[in-house]
Amino acid sequence: MRLTTKGRYAVTAMLDLALQGSDAPVSLADISRRQQISLSYLEQLFAQLRRQSLVRSVRGPGGGYLLAARPEDISVACIIDAVNESIDATRCQGAGDCHNGETCLTHFLWSDLSDAIHDFLSGITLGELLNRQDIRAVSQRQQRSGTDINTIIAQ
Repeated sequence: MRLTTKGRYAVTAMLDLALQGSDAPVSLADISRRQQISLSYLEQLFAQLRRQSLVRSVRGPGGGYLLAARPEDISVACIIDAVNESIDATRCQGAGDCHNGETCLTHFLWSDLSDAIHDFLSGITLGELLNRQDIRAVSQRQQRSGTDINTIIAQ
Protein backbone atom coordinates (compact mmCIF):
# COMPACT_ATOMS: atom_id res chain seq x y z
CA MET A 1 0.00 0.00 0.00
CA ARG A 2 1.21 3.44 -0.78
CA LEU A 3 -0.05 6.91 -1.15
CA THR A 4 1.36 8.38 -4.33
CA THR A 5 2.94 11.78 -4.77
CA LYS A 6 -0.35 13.15 -6.06
CA GLY A 7 -2.17 12.53 -2.78
CA ARG A 8 0.76 13.64 -0.64
CA TYR A 9 1.21 16.86 -2.59
CA ALA A 10 -2.51 17.64 -2.50
CA VAL A 11 -2.63 17.29 1.29
CA THR A 12 0.61 19.28 1.70
CA ALA A 13 -0.62 22.10 -0.54
CA MET A 14 -4.01 22.26 1.18
CA LEU A 15 -2.37 22.39 4.60
CA ASP A 16 -0.05 25.15 3.38
CA LEU A 17 -3.07 27.04 2.07
CA ALA A 18 -4.86 26.61 5.40
CA LEU A 19 -1.81 27.85 7.30
CA GLN A 20 -1.25 30.90 5.08
CA GLY A 21 -4.62 31.89 3.68
CA SER A 22 -6.92 32.81 6.51
CA ASP A 23 -7.72 36.28 5.09
CA ALA A 24 -6.04 36.81 1.76
CA PRO A 25 -5.72 34.51 -1.25
CA VAL A 26 -2.51 32.50 -1.49
CA SER A 27 -0.75 32.16 -4.83
CA LEU A 28 0.26 28.77 -6.13
CA ALA A 29 3.72 30.24 -6.78
CA ASP A 30 4.10 30.85 -3.03
CA ILE A 31 2.95 27.33 -2.18
CA SER A 32 5.29 25.98 -4.86
CA ARG A 33 8.24 27.85 -3.37
CA ARG A 34 7.53 26.89 0.24
CA GLN A 35 6.74 23.24 -0.43
CA GLN A 36 9.07 22.70 -3.39
CA ILE A 37 6.27 21.36 -5.56
CA SER A 38 6.22 22.11 -9.28
CA LEU A 39 3.93 25.04 -10.11
CA SER A 40 2.44 23.23 -13.11
CA TYR A 41 1.71 20.20 -10.94
CA LEU A 42 0.01 22.41 -8.34
CA GLU A 43 -2.11 23.98 -11.08
CA GLN A 44 -3.36 20.52 -12.07
CA LEU A 45 -4.08 19.54 -8.45
CA PHE A 46 -5.88 22.80 -7.68
CA ALA A 47 -8.06 22.44 -10.77
CA GLN A 48 -9.27 19.14 -9.30
CA LEU A 49 -9.62 20.60 -5.80
CA ARG A 50 -11.63 23.52 -7.21
CA ARG A 51 -13.96 21.16 -9.13
CA GLN A 52 -14.62 19.33 -5.86
CA SER A 53 -15.36 22.69 -4.13
CA LEU A 54 -12.50 22.40 -1.64
CA VAL A 55 -10.88 25.65 -2.80
CA ARG A 56 -12.02 28.76 -4.61
CA SER A 57 -9.93 30.95 -6.83
CA VAL A 58 -9.60 34.72 -6.75
CA ARG A 59 -8.51 36.32 -10.01
CA GLY A 60 -6.52 39.44 -10.61
CA PRO A 61 -3.65 41.17 -8.81
CA GLY A 62 -3.26 39.71 -5.36
CA GLY A 63 -5.30 36.71 -6.46
CA GLY A 64 -4.77 33.09 -5.62
CA TYR A 65 -6.70 30.46 -3.72
CA LEU A 66 -8.72 30.28 -0.54
CA LEU A 67 -10.24 27.30 1.22
CA ALA A 68 -13.88 26.93 0.21
CA ALA A 69 -14.85 25.63 3.65
CA ARG A 70 -13.63 25.95 7.21
CA PRO A 71 -10.47 23.89 7.88
CA GLU A 72 -12.45 21.94 10.49
CA ASP A 73 -14.78 20.76 7.73
CA ILE A 74 -12.12 19.44 5.33
CA SER A 75 -10.77 15.97 6.07
CA VAL A 76 -7.51 14.58 4.76
CA ALA A 77 -9.45 11.74 3.10
CA CYS A 78 -11.65 14.29 1.32
CA ILE A 79 -8.56 15.94 -0.16
CA ILE A 80 -7.11 12.62 -1.31
CA ASP A 81 -10.44 11.57 -2.80
CA ALA A 82 -10.76 14.94 -4.61
CA VAL A 83 -7.60 14.30 -6.64
CA ASN A 84 -8.80 10.82 -7.58
CA GLU A 85 -6.24 9.15 -5.39
CA SER A 86 -7.02 5.91 -3.61
CA ILE A 87 -5.48 4.37 -0.58
CA ASP A 88 -5.58 0.73 -1.47
CA ALA A 89 -3.60 -2.02 0.22
CA THR A 90 -4.77 -4.70 -2.21
CA ARG A 91 -2.73 -5.66 -5.27
CA CYS A 92 -5.87 -5.72 -7.40
CA GLN A 93 -7.09 -2.18 -6.64
CA GLY A 94 -10.07 -3.75 -4.88
CA ALA A 95 -11.30 -5.64 -7.94
CA GLY A 96 -10.89 -9.06 -6.32
CA ASP A 97 -9.07 -10.55 -9.31
CA CYS A 98 -5.72 -10.80 -7.57
CA HIS A 99 -5.13 -14.56 -7.88
CA ASN A 100 -5.39 -15.74 -11.49
CA GLY A 101 -8.54 -13.68 -11.98
CA GLU A 102 -10.06 -14.74 -8.65
CA THR A 103 -9.97 -13.33 -5.14
CA CYS A 104 -6.74 -14.17 -3.32
CA LEU A 105 -6.59 -15.64 0.16
CA THR A 106 -5.71 -12.32 1.84
CA HIS A 107 -7.82 -9.99 -0.31
CA PHE A 108 -10.33 -9.22 2.44
CA LEU A 109 -7.59 -8.53 4.98
CA TRP A 110 -5.99 -5.92 2.71
CA SER A 111 -9.37 -4.53 1.72
CA ASP A 112 -10.28 -4.07 5.39
CA LEU A 113 -6.92 -2.34 5.97
CA SER A 114 -7.65 0.05 3.08
CA ASP A 115 -11.03 0.88 4.62
CA ALA A 116 -9.46 1.42 8.05
CA ILE A 117 -6.86 3.81 6.64
CA HIS A 118 -9.53 5.77 4.78
CA ASP A 119 -11.65 5.93 7.95
CA PHE A 120 -8.59 7.12 9.92
CA LEU A 121 -7.86 9.89 7.41
CA SER A 122 -11.55 10.83 7.33
CA GLY A 123 -11.26 11.58 11.03
CA ILE A 124 -8.39 14.06 10.61
CA THR A 125 -9.22 17.57 9.47
CA LEU A 126 -7.09 20.47 8.31
CA GLY A 127 -8.34 22.28 11.41
CA GLU A 128 -6.81 19.63 13.67
CA LEU A 129 -3.54 19.76 11.78
CA LEU A 130 -3.47 23.56 12.05
CA ASN A 131 -3.58 23.24 15.83
CA ARG A 132 -0.55 20.96 16.03
CA GLN A 133 2.51 22.74 17.38
CA ASP A 134 4.93 20.58 15.38
CA ILE A 135 3.20 21.53 12.12
CA ARG A 136 3.21 25.23 13.05
CA ALA A 137 6.96 25.02 13.81
CA VAL A 138 7.66 23.56 10.37
CA SER A 139 5.51 26.25 8.75
CA GLN A 140 7.39 29.00 10.58
CA ARG A 141 10.72 27.52 9.49
CA GLN A 142 9.53 27.41 5.89
CA GLN A 143 8.41 31.04 6.10
CA ARG A 144 11.83 32.11 7.43
CA SER A 145 13.63 30.15 4.70
CA GLY A 146 11.47 31.78 2.04
CA THR A 147 12.15 35.22 3.48
CA ASP A 148 15.89 34.53 3.50
CA ILE A 149 15.79 33.44 -0.14
CA ASN A 150 13.75 36.52 -1.14
CA THR A 151 16.24 38.77 0.68
CA ILE A 152 19.16 37.17 -1.17
CA ILE A 153 17.37 37.50 -4.53
CA ALA A 154 16.56 41.18 -3.88
CA GLN A 155 20.20 42.01 -3.18
